[in-house]
Amino acid sequence: MFAERLHTFITSPQAVVDLRRYFGIGVPPGGMPFTGSRFEHLTGGGDRPEVADRFTAEDLVAVQTLSVTVPAPVALDILEGRLGAQLSGLLHAIPWDIDMVDAEADVLAEGSLADQAWHLLCGQYGVDWVIAGKLLARKRPRLLPVYDKVVRCALGRPRPSFWLALHAALRADDYALHRQLLELRQIAGVPATVSALRVCDVAVWMGHRAEEHACPH
Repeated sequence: MFAERLHTFITSPQAVVDLRRYFGIGVPPGGMPFTGSRFEHLTGGGDRPEVADRFTAEDLVAVQTLSVTVPAPVALDILEGRLGAQLSGLLHAIPWDIDMVDAEADVLAEGSLADQAWHLLCGQYGVDWVIAGKLLARKRPRLLPVYDKVVRCALGRPRPSFWLALHAALRADDYALHRQLLELRQIAGVPATVSALRVCDVAVWMGHRAEEHACPH
């Protein structure tokens, strides 16, 4: 069910239109892209080598383009405190130069370093699973996906986790879905620096919003 639903969004003709609108490609004069179009690219990206293993102020601004805000006390702890040091230790051991489709499942599994970083963030006051996921997606955009309430409403809550379900879907049938995402990115004219995972997220998010579902919180 998960893979079939995902395939429906990715292969819809509307996906190209939605991606171009989201990223401001071919918009008429005065038209504006979605602020989230800057999520990966802001200040060169959160995964560029010199900052890949630590959170910066730019990363905290980047997640705001996706309509979430890290509480100020947590933001300060990330930038200057013990929390930032703990996260840096975990990030250092999480690969930054690999796509989810090429990673082994144990990189994403329960108890993995990425999972530990997610739980560490979720344990902070005022940081929910959406904020934690978006922070990690900023640092590892090729490996870890954005997953919010709209995407959850569209695709459900697969077990054992969204990460592993998406990983399996991307690798199925000789990586067919991953190849479709790369093709969709090319057809829409989205820069190659936007990850396949982000293309997937935007296609699902935009498509589900258009269906006018009332997504439960």
